[in-house]
Amino acid sequence: MSQDGAQGRYAGRSVGRGRYQLRDLLGEGGMASVHLAYDTVLDRQVAVKTLHTELGRESSFRERFRREAQSVAKLTHTNIVSVFDTGEDDLDGSTMPYIVMEYVEGQPLRSVLDADVAQYGAMPVAKALKITADVLAALEVSHEMGLVHRDIKPGNVMMTKRGVVKVMDFGIARAMQSGVTSMTQTGMVVGTPQYLSPEQALGRGVDARSDLYSVGIMLFELLTGRLPFDADSPLAIAYAHVQEEPVAPSTINRSIPPAVDALVMRALKKNPNERFPSAEAMRDECARVAGTAQAAPAPIIIAGGPPARSGSGVGSAVFPPVDGQTPAPGPQSVQTPYQPHPAPASPYNGGYGPSTPPPGPQAYATPAYAEPPAYAAPSAPVGAGGGSGSGGKSNKSVLIGSGVVAVLAVIGVIVAIALNGHEKDNTNAGGTGGGSAAPAPADPGGGNGSTTGGSAGGAGTSGGSAGGNTGGTGKGNGNGNATGNANGTTGGAQAKVKEGDKSKTIEPDKCTKAYDSFQDKSKKSSPDFKYIYIDSVKECMQAAGWKYRVDKVNENTWGKGTVMTQQPQSGDPFDPKTDQFVLTVSTGESGS
Repeated sequence: MSQDGAQGRYAGRSVGRGRYQLRDLLGEGGMASVHLAYDTVLDRQVAVKTLHTELGRESSFRERFRREAQSVAKLTHTNIVSVFDTGEDDLDGSTMPYIVMEYVEGQPLRSVLDADVAQYGAMPVAKALKITADVLAALEVSHEMGLVHRDIKPGNVMMTKRGVVKVMDFGIARAMQSGVTSMTQTGMVVGTPQYLSPEQALGRGVDARSDLYSVGIMLFELLTGRLPFDADSPLAIAYAHVQEEPVAPSTINRSIPPAVDALVMRALKKNPNERFPSAEAMRDECARVAGTAQAAPAPIIIAGGPPARSGSGVGSAVFPPVDGQTPAPGPQSVQTPYQPHPAPASPYNGGYGPSTPPPGPQAYATPAYAEPPAYAAPSAPVGAGGGSGSGGKSNKSVLIGSGVVAVLAVIGVIVAIALNGHEKDNTNAGGTGGGSAAPAPADPGGGNGSTTGGSAGGAGTSGGSAGGNTGGTGKGNGNGNATGNANGTTGGAQAKVKEGDKSKTIEPDKCTKAYDSFQDKSKKSSPDFKYIYIDSVKECMQAAGWKYRVDKVNENTWGKGTVMTQQPQSGDPFDPKTDQFVLTVSTGESGS
């Protein structure tokens, strides 16, 4: 049944026993259509989603449609389209499932992006971050209820006339708890290819972090006006999501700050464990970097920037050449690493250097083989064969010079031995630099100047090295340098300790009100303590009554007191009653 026929057939009809009068068609999708309708009981406009007639005959689709209504009805949030009613009705002898939803007067985010692209080349950074934060606020509520949206994209986000973000279309939302996932077959790929997470593309299990990947794709598109992965076929796009790395958004839009680049690239990590652990964490990061984006200029799109990753390697990966030869590229084909191209005049011409030539004899111009010249015997030197002449005089000079060098070498060795013995005598007397150091008894708290056989810690030859063998390990301060330091370092300078940032804190309710783990509802999801000052982390854990252990590590980049690693890691499930956190904290000292 064509969509035009559906619009003509159902315009003016009603569902819900005449309560909802269908009017204009607002949109359509693969499973359902959305009509503007009038609620005759409450005198208001609503949106009614109806399942396509051919799908309504299948019980599995009706069950999925009903599940969507039940899922969204549980969600109450400003940024989520509300569900008012659901049911089934008979139209022309066919069962018609329907969902009655809030009617949002506005336009899809896709239309808003297209308008910004036409005006600026991309959406301004601050505006894109605000919209993304609102989408994440909606997902935060959804994930707390155990629902993964699995189809986040600009087409499923509405913007009201007042600029309020509304996330809609939970049509393929999947419950994260085990036991309620039977509606999705193992290995079944659902969602829009351009916004699929790698685990969705591989048909594996999904969780909240899969939605965060899709949000990262959407944010990339808002900031640059283009997708990070795009191709002509869904298979090539899925391959790109799994195998290829996206370019940084700032390589396309120069106005994007480095902090926003880092935010997007973390959301687009292939491994879910390397992404943000929750929608709340990513929303907090959006709010943090939004401060740096306020002063960002209007989008500056780089002409001829890097192209979107196309997954062009999927052909050779799935269908490798039989004869091992590189297939000839057709017109408008994607360049391959071995596609021949004329070499530029300069290796820096074009910015990327010459392309790699194809293997085979045509790759390089082989010069013609030239026969080497015949070997010519060297002529006999003058005076050879015992004759007298200039050759004999040259040999005599060489012998005399060698003898002189040998004599000088012997004299140098003797002088070195004599000087070494004199220096050793001076060292036993208390150091070269002046001042005598009396032998000191062994001291348990001695300094750092000890050597094999014991040291008096006396003045060093180079201004601080240990001197004076006394048969024990002693502290003894000599007068060998200006400071009398026994540490053996020139000038006696001590390594500086870098203090950590005490403003890096975590709220106690992150521990006392920790989320339940998505993987095991009997456990909690570990908060993110990395790069937080240890005192704040301790207060958070003590408020929740959690057990922890602190280990030290020499590191002076983040500073003393900064948490460098944690076990369990952020987002991992843990039992507050039995498990213990292990925190590795910086000492602020150099690790060398």
